[in-house]
Amino acid sequence: MPKSTIELNVREVARLFESLDPYPFRDKDLDRDAEEFIVDWARELPGDHAFCIVVHLPRTQCETPGAREIPDAIQHHFAHRAEAVSSDLRELFRTGRVASAIGITVLVLCVFASQSAETMLGPGAVARLVEESLIILGWVANWRPLEIFLYEWWPIRRRRKLFERLANADVQVKAT
Repeated sequence: MPKSTIELNVREVARLFESLDPYPFRDKDLDRDAEEFIVDWARELPGDHAFCIVVHLPRTQCETPGAREIPDAIQHHFAHRAEAVSSDLRELFRTGRVASAIGITVLVLCVFASQSAETMLGPGAVARLVEESLIILGWVANWRPLEIFLYEWWPIRRRRKLFERLANADVQVKAT
């Protein structure tokens, strides 16, 4: 499989990670700008390529203990992001299932109510207006679940796949 390279130039190891993150180095979050840079670059690369992330550091920084942990830290960060996005996707589908149950229930009730409208109101324009309004309400109640199951999950799945690819990237630290 071909590899695409993402290159970062960093002056010091600490600038690559969130300074306020209390976790040990390997578990620290990437700096927001660094993550955004990597992700934006990765989005531009072909989807069938593996990634190689090359972090360029000054020679003095390459000799620090933190520099040796950069590959594991970056892979761990993106693996964690992929897990978080997977959780978001599961939550979206859970919301979609609940919304579907509500939407279908509302649709069924609206269909029955619209069929009863003429009986209750008698023939005429008012009964017809109520019938049509109830049918429209029933379909509108299904708008959100249809939107979730037809469109909303694609970008989330794509983001998860990107993070998984970044988590599996070959990460190298090179002296500049």
